[in-house]
Amino acid sequence: MDREFDLDVTFEQQADEQLIASLSPEKLSKHIQNLPQDLIDAATGILIERRTYSDVSQSLGIRQQELVRAVHRAKLLISESQN
Repeated sequence: MDREFDLDVTFEQQADEQLIASLSPEKLSKHIQNLPQDLIDAATGILIERRTYSDVSQSLGIRQQELVRAVHRAKLLISESQN
């Protein structure tokens, strides 16, 4: 299934995608558990469980744009905690 999404969402600040991709699932899970509560389910669904944005947004009852923003915030916080 295609994991890409076509939403008009842009961000000024970018997360370090390579750094996040290099984390083991265990380390990534630990970082996610330290995130603000409102980001944990979104980050877990996308980054750990590797579900689609559509699936996670439906299960959380939020719009895909909100999910994209939540995952982006989660990635930023994880990146910043590694620097």
